[in-house]
Amino acid sequence: MRFRAKIVDLACLNHFSRIINTIARLAKTCILRLTVCKLYFILSDKVANGGASMWCELSQGNFFDEFQLEGVAAEHNEIYLELVPENLSRALKTAQNAKAVKIKLTNKHCPCLRVAVELPSLSSSSRIVTHDIPVGVIPRRMWNDFREPSVPDFDVSIYLPVLKTMKSVVERMKNLSSVIVIEANLSGEMNLKIETDLVSVTTHFKDLGNPLWASEDGCQSSTQGRDLESMAEACIDIKKLQQLLAGQQVNPTKALCNIVRKRIVHFVLLHEEVSLQYFIPVIA
Repeated sequence: MRFRAKIVDLACLNHFSRIINTIARLAKTCILRLTVCKLYFILSDKVANGGASMWCELSQGNFFDEFQLEGVAAEHNEIYLELVPENLSRALKTAQNAKAVKIKLTNKHCPCLRVAVELPSLSSSSRIVTHDIPVGVIPRRMWNDFREPSVPDFDVSIYLPVLKTMKSVVERMKNLSSVIVIEANLSGEMNLKIETDLVSVTTHFKDLGNPLWASEDGCQSSTQGRDLESMAEACIDIKKLQQLLAGQQVNPTKALCNIVRKRIVHFVLLHEEVSLQYFIPVIA
């Protein structure tokens, strides 16, 4: 089992670093799944126990100049590692104007991801700062626990308003309540609401637009016969929503939200080469 990779391009390095920062804010520990073409960061807190889950996927070719992987076996050419993303985020902070960053899976006293940061120096020799990040290797028999979460049929799918605006609304509401109701319809309207014994606050957004989704058979999902004005609502933990909005450093080109009544709110943030899905279970 071997893995080594190298980033030389500074823009790619900074972008990768921002993604890891976002993940570090969403997950204390996560699974890093490495395949020949992609990296996945996976958080699968059991939604049944009220935990949020995350699936972030990026193509290695958009970030790495070199990427070599030998998985557990020829037919399973993948590696699954458990790590604390904050440790990786800290290591990459030292690389803001690095000449190159090398990442390698090592196993001296325990399995580690070694991050070697080559810094520019005034002399001809370069300075190298090395960080060893402990990781756990996930055995093959447990891989199925970390498959991409399936998205149940949702009642409404809607584009999100500007995330900065949404973040400031949610931050103000967080001081008043621990839960928030998100409701949306098929006419591009969305409301964020909190209701307590003392106060009831609603923020309205309109003209957001509703994405068209292809169904299993490849047809566009039809809204025929559905009431476009009718609101689908879900009540979720406001802290989890605030965490998602506060951690955003990916600057998505598209952000949308799918609501499944009484079950889950599914957020999808898309940037050219990164997709982040975040699932927050509904509070009954």
